[in-house]
Amino acid sequence: MAHDKYARRAYGLLAAITAIAATHSAPAQQTIASTLPDWSGVWQMTSNTVFDQATVDPPGGSSNAPGTREYPPYNDEWEAKYAANRERVRLGQFPDPITTCGTPAGFPRMMNLPAGIEFVVRPEQVWIITEDGPNIMRIYTDGRSHPAPADRWPTYSGESVGRWEDDTLVFETIGLKGDGDAILDRTGLVLSTEARIVTRLRRSEDELMEAQFTIEDPAALTGPWHVVKHYRKLEPGTRMIEFACAENNRNPVDTAGRTLTLDREGNILDDL
Repeated sequence: MAHDKYARRAYGLLAAITAIAATHSAPAQQTIASTLPDWSGVWQMTSNTVFDQATVDPPGGSSNAPGTREYPPYNDEWEAKYAANRERVRLGQFPDPITTCGTPAGFPRMMNLPAGIEFVVRPEQVWIITEDGPNIMRIYTDGRSHPAPADRWPTYSGESVGRWEDDTLVFETIGLKGDGDAILDRTGLVLSTEARIVTRLRRSEDELMEAQFTIEDPAALTGPWHVVKHYRKLEPGTRMIEFACAENNRNPVDTAGRTLTLDREGNILDDL
């Protein structure tokens, strides 16, 4: 009986502490939420799917066109990898990993897709959701750190933690799948599993979102690689649609082994 009495007292004390904590945390959460930026709506990349528009050669070139290339600060070994991939593109033999249904585009490629993208902003985390894929990325903003090295393994979207600097989300992504599992675009750009990406994401204008990527990869790059991409907000009421990859309705492979991109009428889109 004495044990039950003390147990009831302990339970009552725990309930009181929980209630007090909830009373104090709810207004705090509401205050934090009220200061977060409004990124609602559907956004779309303003360029084609060449990842680094600043260095693309030829200017305005398509990632689907043989001969198009970019100039990341690759070391000699990884420049050779890129050259080999571009040659496979020229021969129509370069495989796009996302042709296999269910394989995510991953990060940062999910920020380099032609269809819609949404941002769900909450005090404890931000979600990036793409129509192509689909891909979902979680960026934790609750103060946590990356997992210990022993608890990490490469994934398509990686492991991201971030913070807010006024209206700019700054987040670091590690633990990405690299060469052989993921690409940045169809010119054959790849990174290693040692890549570390710091992204600064902000609404630069009412209808324009800007993402600044700083990529460091001690295995592949001789220095930081800076890339900027923009996304325009689509008209109010725009909806994301289902991407039925299992039906292979947007990225079929033709008889020559080329991965195609189709519009909703089945026409081949060569400029993406």
